[in-house]
Amino acid sequence: MKKLIAFDLDDTLAISKSLISDRMANLLGQLVDKYEICIISGGKFEQFKIQVTERLEVSAEQLRKFHLMPTCGTRYYRYDEVKNEWVLLYAEDLTDGQKKEIITVLEEEAAKTDLKNPKTWGAILEDRQSQIAYSILGQKAPPEEKYKWAEQYGDVKKEFHARVSSRLPNLEVRLGGSTTIDITRLGIDKAYGMEKLIEALKISKDEILFIGDKLQEGGNDYPVKAMGIDTIAVERWEDTAFVIEGILGATA
Repeated sequence: MKKLIAFDLDDTLAISKSLISDRMANLLGQLVDKYEICIISGGKFEQFKIQVTERLEVSAEQLRKFHLMPTCGTRYYRYDEVKNEWVLLYAEDLTDGQKKEIITVLEEEAAKTDLKNPKTWGAILEDRQSQIAYSILGQKAPPEEKYKWAEQYGDVKKEFHARVSSRLPNLEVRLGGSTTIDITRLGIDKAYGMEKLIEALKISKDEILFIGDKLQEGGNDYPVKAMGIDTIAVERWEDTAFVIEGILGATA
C-alpha cells in the first residue's frame, strides 16, 4: 500500500516555471488528505513556493504533509505549524571552491559550443547554493521558447552536457529541464532525496509512487526508477492530473 506520492515539478505538475493550474491545486488538496506528498525537482525552494504551495488552499496541518525537495533533493523543507513557516532540514551545499570550478568550466565550454541561443531571457547561470544551474536560454525564458529550442537542438544540449561532465568528474552533472544543466555534489540526485525521505518517514520504497516526465535513462527522474521505486511516466501536467484523479477514484 502506498503512503507517499512523489512528483517532479516542471512538465509534471505544471508547465515549466509556471504556476500550477486551479485543477492541479484542487487535486493536490484532495490527495494530501490520503497521502504524504513529496515534490522533488531541480528548481530552487522559492520557485516551489511560487509555483505550488502558495497556490494551495490547505490547512497548516495539511501543509505539514508536503515534503519539498528543491535542487534535485539537495535540500529538504517541511512546514512547521508552530513557527508558521517552512523549515530547512538539510542542505548539501557546494563549497565556494566547487562553485568557482563549476562556473569556470561552464563558461569555457559554452564559449566553445554553438548553443544556438541568439536570444536569452534573464541570467543564464544561477547559484542555488547546493546546485549550480546553467539555463541555455536564461532563467526567465518563456516555456514555449524552451520547448521549441529543446525540440530543435536537444543534441546540442547533450553535447554540451558531455563536455562539461568530462571536466567535472568529481561532481554530478545532469540534464535538467528543457534547456538546463544542473550540477551538484557527486551522488546527490533524486534517488538520494528519496533515500533521505524514506529514512525521515520510516517507510519503505515499496510504499512510494513517483510520477515524472524524465524517467528514461539519462533523464533526471531516472535515478528514482533505478532504485526500484514504482514510477509512472507522464509528458505534461494534464497527464499527471488524470493519474491523480485515478488514484483518488481508486481510494474513494
